[in-house]
Amino acid sequence: KATRMKITVDTPMTMKMEWQKAPAAMVDLFALVAPGAPAERRTMFGYPCAFVHGNMFMGLFEDRMMLRFGESDRTAFLRLAGARTFEPMPGRPMREYVEVPGALLADRAALARWIAKSFAYASALPVRAKRRPKAAARKASKGKSTRKAASRKSRPRAR
Repeated sequence: KATRMKITVDTPMTMKMEWQKAPAAMVDLFALVAPGAPAERRTMFGYPCAFVHGNMFMGLFEDRMMLRFGESDRTAFLRLAGARTFEPMPGRPMREYVEVPGALLADRAALARWIAKSFAYASALPVRAKRRPKAAARKASKGKSTRKAASRKSRPRAR
């Protein structure tokens, strides 16, 4: 039985969205097929995802698995029966991500080959620097002023 989580998305007009928790069978499958190091497993919005060099290459969203591909592999993948571009919300496609069809989820060998292609694509992308947590960033910048900030203070306001 799927449970629902309430997630509020900040938009110009705040929308309330309810997302389903990933089924245990999907979470177990993800744990089995997600590659080990140098891939790193993290959670995004409560769903398991896998990253390499800071770039996400696979993950779960509700009851769906998604993979990230370059253009040629993505085109080939979308030819599979049931494959489609991943949309976390209707009308909001994620450009490089595709949704894995159910038949492929059942074929572990074929799924592993596609995951390897996704991993290879993300591995070739530029390394993404880890972001500092917001509290640490504020603490690090506290008490420091820049020329730009200083010049703003000394300038009279236009009215």
